[in-house]
Amino acid sequence: MEILRIVLQVLFIIVCIALTVIVLMQEGKSAGLGTIAGISDTYWGKNKGRSIEGTLVKATKFLAIGFILLTIVLNLNF
Repeated sequence: MEILRIVLQVLFIIVCIALTVIVLMQEGKSAGLGTIAGISDTYWGKNKGRSIEGTLVKATKFLAIGFILLTIVLNLNF
């Protein structure tokens, strides 16, 4: 059981570092007043899920879920 715990801790550290890097790579959501005027209705605004930014958002969601699950599993006293 100790080997499993060490493997999970190493995986947890990797997920933490990856999550930090991906969050820092994302652009800010500073559309500001441009969304009121409709300026953000461009090609990149419509297809954001297929862009690099969309991929980073999806990766952030998956890593956050992994982070939460690993945190719960590592805090169980088995």
